[in-house]
Amino acid sequence: MKKLWAFLSLFGSLSTLVCCAIPALLVTLGMGASLAGLISVFPQVTILSEHKEITFSIGVALILGSWIARYYAPAPNVCYQNICKETKDLSFWILVLASLLIGVGAIVAFGL
Repeated sequence: MKKLWAFLSLFGSLSTLVCCAIPALLVTLGMGASLAGLISVFPQVTILSEHKEITFSIGVALILGSWIARYYAPAPNVCYQNICKETKDLSFWILVLASLLIGVGAIVAFGL
C-alpha cells in the first residue's frame, strides 16, 4: 500500500509539472515551436492545463497521503531492517522530489 501511495504521489506531481511548468519553461526559453510540436503529439497536455485546479488538488492530496503513510508506517521486522532502511531512505527522497516538483508546478501555474 505504501508503494502505491509513493507511486501515485510521484505521478500526481509529474502531471502538474507536465501541465504547467514544462510548457512555461519552453515558452520562457523561446521554444514556442517545440511546445506547439509537443501539444500536437500529446494533445492531452491541454486537457491537464484546462483543469489545473483539479490536477493540483489531486496531486497535493496524493503527496499529503504519502507523507501521512510514511509517518504512520510500522516499524520494520528485525530480519528485514537493513532492506527496509534502504527502501525507506529512497522513498523519502522520492517523496521530497515529488513535493518539490509540485511546488514548482504550483508557482508556475498560479504564481506567475
